[in-house]
Amino acid sequence: MRKQRIGLLGGTFNPIHQGHLLIAEQAYAQLQLDRVDFLPDFEPPHVDHKEAIAAQHRVEMLQRAIVDNPHFGIELTEIQRQGTSYSYTTLQTLRATHPDTEYYFIIGGDMVAYLPTWYRIADLVKLVTFVGVNRVGTTTEAPYPVHWINVPTFAVSSSLIRTKLQRHEDVRYLLPDPVLKYIKEQGLYETE
Repeated sequence: MRKQRIGLLGGTFNPIHQGHLLIAEQAYAQLQLDRVDFLPDFEPPHVDHKEAIAAQHRVEMLQRAIVDNPHFGIELTEIQRQGTSYSYTTLQTLRATHPDTEYYFIIGGDMVAYLPTWYRIADLVKLVTFVGVNRVGTTTEAPYPVHWINVPTFAVSSSLIRTKLQRHEDVRYLLPDPVLKYIKEQGLYETE
């Protein structure tokens, strides 16, 4: 029996935007995956600490963003576990729970250079296939095996959206309409 092929796109998703959805869709198509699951972190292990709104808001925005895409899902392992979200711990849990699944961890091309600093990276590469998003200006040389995909350039970031929202600037088309509606209903990102 063929193993199920699941892509994992991790992040804070503070908020989720069209760039995240574009990457997930391209990974799904180019790698012929069965599904791409968005993996919201609880507390990222980054050196540059990132403040994020409450997990329930980020998960609700994810649900609204992917509701009409049958090959997208949400993996809540890191939210449910809480604490610092280490990819190694997450993949250990997922592989134990779903031994019949092959996982593809989708990361930005800029993150590939940082792989040597990831927690238990030598063990992590045995649990997952890394997928790098090839971006202009990033090298495809990697210290670990990485499968590269090409994604059309779409220069949007969650921090750009938060800044625009604080300034009461238009963010339409940068994120899905249902997500923007939720942000406005909940009064999110008005001040940071």
